Amino acid sequence: MSIYLNKDSRIIVQGMTGGMGAKHTTLMVESGANIVGGVNARKAGTTVELGGKELPVFGTVEEAMKETDANVSVAFVPPAFTKDACIEAIDAEIPLLVVITEGVPVLDTAEVVQYLEGRSTRMIGPNCPGIITPEESLAGITPHTIAGKGPVGLVSKSGTLTYQMMYELKDFGFTTAIGIGGDPIIGTTHIDALEAFENDPETKAIVMIGEIGGDAEERAAAYIKEHVTKPVVGYVAGFTAPEGKTMGHAGAIVSGSSGTAQAKKEALEAAGVKVGKTPSETAALMREILQAL
Repeated sequence: MSIYLNKDSRIIVQGMTGGMGAKHTTLMVESGANIVGGVNARKAGTTVELGGKELPVFGTVEEAMKETDANVSVAFVPPAFTKDACIEAIDAEIPLLVVITEGVPVLDTAEVVQYLEGRSTRMIGPNCPGIITPEESLAGITPHTIAGKGPVGLVSKSGTLTYQMMYELKDFGFTTAIGIGGDPIIGTTHIDALEAFENDPETKAIVMIGEIGGDAEERAAAYIKEHVTKPVVGYVAGFTAPEGKTMGHAGAIVSGSSGTAQAKKEALEAAGVKVGKTPSETAALMREILQAL
């Protein structure tokens, strides 16, 4: 089992013919993901060869879905056009939309998230590495060679820490690893992923990675306390962040004591989550849990 993405997922790429789109489509094909086409209105009707596979280019997401039976779209679209690309995919009722683009205006994301309400599409991102179900499928930019299949579910705000945690626990492996993105407004949240992992019979334990700023981790802690029966290990990036300094990720805005790494750690520990001070310490905590299972 897995969450949101599996070997039967049929993936299209919005922006497949652009530089980043072409590069990462090639890597997704090489990972074994079933890429079935791309979308670029200006190049509709053509084909491109990526990763040794001849891929058709369609004018719209709706057309691509009709012709290929696609059920996942990965968007590599410049920030200025991301909102329109998302709305097009949502209107076409694609079940899963993974938005990789960094630098999407927060107001645009807010409009898209509002537009999603009551609709059938699940959006991951923006500003995220996407989602990988090792040895089955990849929708995004996570290197598929880091780790294989196993019992750990991973949800992370940070792309880099997603990769590090997968590497640290590669001897155990993962059901699915999902990078939800570090922007202040995102589609799929920690809580969404926690719920899906809780309901997935193959996921035996969960790693949750957060970072300073906002209150997503505190909300996740409250959710874990009420609804999650599986062991959860946490890490909050930013313990060494200097007070009062604006950090890199758009979401890392701290006000008073709320939003600090310490406040998040305390909230998670109160919910029974073991929290590491470093990624390696977090991996070691998970390792102990897995060895005891």
